[in-house]
Amino acid sequence: MTPLRTVQVLGGGSAGSSAHVRSLAGGLVDRGVRVTVCAPAELDHAYDFRGAGARHVPVPRRSDPAAFAALRAACAGADVVHAHGLHAAVRTVIVLGGLDVPLVVTWHTRAHADGPRGQVLRLLERRAVRAAAVVLGASSELVDRARSRGARDARLAPVAVPAPRHPAGGPESKARAELGSVERPLVMAVGSLVADQGYDTLLDAARTWRGLDPTPLLVIAGEGRERGRLQRRIENGELPVRLIGRRDDITELLAAADLAVLPSRWEARSVLAQEALRLGVPLVATAVGGIPELVGDAAELVPYGDAASLSLAVQRLLGDPGRRERLAAAGRAQAATWPTEDETIAQVLCVYDELTQARRPR
Repeated sequence: MTPLRTVQVLGGGSAGSSAHVRSLAGGLVDRGVRVTVCAPAELDHAYDFRGAGARHVPVPRRSDPAAFAALRAACAGADVVHAHGLHAAVRTVIVLGGLDVPLVVTWHTRAHADGPRGQVLRLLERRAVRAAAVVLGASSELVDRARSRGARDARLAPVAVPAPRHPAGGPESKARAELGSVERPLVMAVGSLVADQGYDTLLDAARTWRGLDPTPLLVIAGEGRERGRLQRRIENGELPVRLIGRRDDITELLAAADLAVLPSRWEARSVLAQEALRLGVPLVATAVGGIPELVGDAAELVPYGDAASLSLAVQRLLGDPGRRERLAAAGRAQAATWPTEDETIAQVLCVYDELTQARRPR
């Protein structure tokens, strides 16, 4: 039989969705599927889709005729097209007009907007999910949201990310020494420097840690449009915080930390949360989106935007080694309940088979 041909479409590509597409591409290729990944060139440089055996078609995030033409040409010969995220889904819906190709959409996260922008966002969500044969949601909340927007078929499909390859670390690790935290607690946060990540709340919490002895060091890895403003807040307030930019050694840095913090406004299946629990690093996170579903009782959960609760949770954990050890063990146990990469790939492939078999003549 002719091998199944699938096109994976990424827009801007969050860390979670990009890592998922890389994992999915490799797993599908190993199972005999021909995979094309349409994504900006910088994402291929970062995630090496071609190294997974996929064909990469560079499609920039911008919505100009050349980008749409490249995407349409790549999709024209596919058996199934799979778009990841709202931006990718909307563009794919447009280019598939007139092409008889089933569309699968995975929602990895959700956007937030109020007023007129919120109305536009809802319209885009409706257009994306109503055009899809199947919508896969990374959390139960996303599945419910897709159904409320009119999805014909919405299913829960937890996205597995690759397990950390280098879990070694500890208080005396090279990473900890590099960060300047050998003799002080190290608190680690990872994520784009944008408003919805909750970093203003985190900096408010860090202000209260200055009176602790020794003073914890908060290290934030990531880049984004808020970097300049956050750096000024840190310098003006003399806060014990370092912004270290985008890093390729997140696993090593996280393994060296005493605590991980996730102050986001909303998350589905946070990559940081998954890595922290797998590594046995105690986690303090906001009780939003899919986080409670993901971590269970294996993390300290606090309300979003509540600096006092976030600060208190961090201080209590830093002062209670026994609680940290129990959370570390609970985190590893919770991580063992998550779907594996193989299970994630098998679920997606079952959806593809279902859609293509329904189109075959009987």
